[in-house]
Amino acid sequence: MSRLDSFINRMSAQRDLLNHVRDNLVLPEAGEVFEIGLGNGRTYSHLRENFPGRRVIAFDRKLASHASATPAANDFVEGEIRETGQAYLGRQAALVHADIGTGYDDKDAITLTWLPQMVSGMLANGGVAVSGLPLDHPDLELLPRLPSIAEGRYFHYRRR
Repeated sequence: MSRLDSFINRMSAQRDLLNHVRDNLVLPEAGEVFEIGLGNGRTYSHLRENFPGRRVIAFDRKLASHASATPAANDFVEGEIRETGQAYLGRQAALVHADIGTGYDDKDAITLTWLPQMVSGMLANGGVAVSGLPLDHPDLELLPRLPSIAEGRYFHYRRR
């Protein structure tokens, strides 16, 4: 599969899962939405549009988003996510979306040593995590894969 096709499949899976959460899952009544990996801001824009009334806080190493999808200064956390995310443990987020995989197994293996625990710690009980990387953690229940998403492409979880 070409890298372009792989990218399109990942973006489609991401959108399908976020829309599934919006349309079919009950989120905790209160709680923010965390976007782990702001990048260009496309998903941040989608989260703001599809989860109105919830504050969306984005995390990334450096602000590089498109002007139309740039968070307010108080909704952006800059720095190494592994470090800056620690201040948000126990924050009781309703939804955490994490798309910080690199496509390099060795680099992603390092991320997976801390990302599952951080995401679980950010979520409220009953909150949902959506991730491009598998989040193996005892407090996260893997939810059934959507038929439109290839095995291993994108994942979603409920915080127990």
